[in-house]
Amino acid sequence: MTKHDETPDSIQKKITLRAPRSRVWRAISDAKEFGTWFGVEFEGPFVAGKALKGRIVPTKVDPEVAKLQEPHTGLPFDWTVEAIEPEQWISFRWHPFGIDKARDYSHEPKTLIVFELEDSEDGTVLTITESGFRSIPLDRRAQAFAANDGGWEHQTRLLEKYLALHAA
Repeated sequence: MTKHDETPDSIQKKITLRAPRSRVWRAISDAKEFGTWFGVEFEGPFVAGKALKGRIVPTKVDPEVAKLQEPHTGLPFDWTVEAIEPEQWISFRWHPFGIDKARDYSHEPKTLIVFELEDSEDGTVLTITESGFRSIPLDRRAQAFAANDGGWEHQTRLLEKYLALHAA
């Protein structure tokens, strides 16, 4: 009997950030700002339709999360900017939970990550959706989903802290 895979296809996190839309937009669409809170040094700017290389570095806004990221410091980070609609949304593709140095992920499908902004009375609502987990190879699908589900929870809080520290 075959075990049925029950991994959901997508993750969605929503947070209200106490910052104007233009400020949140800059934090998610500028590669240098994004990398500071997310924990990646990118080799260039985010440009729609372009692949971008980077490397994992610990976040600069939360020492506890930085400690969790430290074992992965220096790992390559391949990221493709799918599309950009200024101050509305930006989307990316990547290999989720691609941290095994011995594994070649280049032939695996990538998940799609969309950062969407909406105005709110209290600031800006950010919705992060990552989809495509059911296309990830079965041997790592559930682990990639679980890691990213927790990871996006951390990342929304990191962005919140980053914006509080860098309001301008």
